[in-house]
Amino acid sequence: MTSNLSCGQAAIALLERYGVDTVFGIPGVHTLEFYRGLAASNIRHIAVRHEQGAGFMADGYARASGRPGVCVLITGPGLTNAATPMGQAFSDSVPMLVLSSVNATADLGKGRGKLHEITNQQAAMAPLTAFSRSVRAANELLPAFADAFRVFESQRPRPVHIEIPLDVMASTGPALKDRAPKSQPPAPDAQAVKAAVRLIDSAQRLVILSGGGAADGGDFLQSLLEKRRGALIPTTAGKGAVPDSHPRSVGSSLVLDATQDLLKSADVVVAIGTELGETDSWVERLPMAGKLVRIDIDPACIVRDYRPDVAILSDARAALEALVPQVAALAQGGIDEAELKALRSRNRDSLPPLKQKHMAVLDALRAALPVDGIVVSDMTQIAYTATYTFPCDRPRSYFHPSGFGTLGYALPAAIGAKLGTPERAVVAVAGDTGLLFTIQELATAVEYKLPIPILLWNNDALGQIAGDMVELGIPEIGVRLRNPDFLALGKAFGCRAVRPANLKVLKREIEQAFGREGPTLIEVREDAEYLA
Repeated sequence: MTSNLSCGQAAIALLERYGVDTVFGIPGVHTLEFYRGLAASNIRHIAVRHEQGAGFMADGYARASGRPGVCVLITGPGLTNAATPMGQAFSDSVPMLVLSSVNATADLGKGRGKLHEITNQQAAMAPLTAFSRSVRAANELLPAFADAFRVFESQRPRPVHIEIPLDVMASTGPALKDRAPKSQPPAPDAQAVKAAVRLIDSAQRLVILSGGGAADGGDFLQSLLEKRRGALIPTTAGKGAVPDSHPRSVGSSLVLDATQDLLKSADVVVAIGTELGETDSWVERLPMAGKLVRIDIDPACIVRDYRPDVAILSDARAALEALVPQVAALAQGGIDEAELKALRSRNRDSLPPLKQKHMAVLDALRAALPVDGIVVSDMTQIAYTATYTFPCDRPRSYFHPSGFGTLGYALPAAIGAKLGTPERAVVAVAGDTGLLFTIQELATAVEYKLPIPILLWNNDALGQIAGDMVELGIPEIGVRLRNPDFLALGKAFGCRAVRPANLKVLKREIEQAFGREGPTLIEVREDAEYLA
């Protein structure tokens, strides 16, 4: 049957068929056919103030909900403004669909000075995506969407970019069908599972390193820990899959010496759903002397950097579901829980004075936040401390721009997380410099009446870089910047803005913020007397 829709309208109709309920974007002259489709759909459009905000919101939405975040963006600057969020999502394995316009087919690659022109927009986005594709004809639209969702459902999730030339977008669209059948991730090889079971059964000191890929396999992870009396070290992305309060978890503390010593003492290590990247540990090479089992959906990850004794290419939960029932329970021995309790205490006691200040604030935040609450943090010193100290007892509860390491993430990603999981409390934690990268999205949070507390750690500096310069004997350059009056700025956007007088008031302000219509900006100064 011939479609009565344009290709732009058909693209939006396809989003609905794939279960998309929310898109982030700013309408422009090149995306009007997309917006014609949105007007006729049930999809909620979130109007942002900058396309970088749209990308980070899609990221937060995806991390919180487990569903792909979607942006609808204009040709050229609209798309390049979202390139940084796409790079962050690529680095941290976040499913994101970026649907954009591009100049008309006859103009592509010509460099004729057309509005918004990039001579090869598709190629510019390719390094930031699982794939970037230009739909040059109506019959290419359905396969492009099918391939995108195949990535999200059965491969390492990463952004996908689909662009539609202006002439194609306005042309008659394809006859729409039901969405492509849902793709399944690779199932674990039975022989590889048996080999892993043999290694795990031989272990007297089993240590599990779990990443974001194992976020939905926490019940099996906990069973494996308890059966083999092992220890768990989650990465920042893996926080909460097994509750950090579990006596066999040492939290996401791989950056600390005592936790690295624990890893070094393991006779068998299981690394699951993690690429064991630099930002997980900040050491050149992890001290792993024991046998290594790697489980990952990415075939490159299971053999890269740390050669495994057993490799299982599989979705993490499917692999654990096959493996854990076959593992023998260890009646005695293993790693003593008292040893792990002492290690956790040693890690906390080893924190220097500045980080102890951070902990005072983070403890107040933890006390105010519901057990299933979500923290979205930026690249700032208090967040660096939180990545390895802030406890989470639920999966998908702590989001940090770990791999790409961009500033400006926290506020828009928190907005996306709240829109994706409105039933959960969400808080943003940002530094003064990072918040200013995307401060305009306060207007978005106010417009949509989102009850998000924004915890602003203000040291009037790029504190980490200033410290690094001093340590290396480099004169401070560009790290002591003039800040605005943040309380006045927050009020100008229409939100409540406060500077608590003490930690008790800080906790109360966070708690009350969850019940307000609209965001609350809560400024905590590093030089506050109550943190001395």
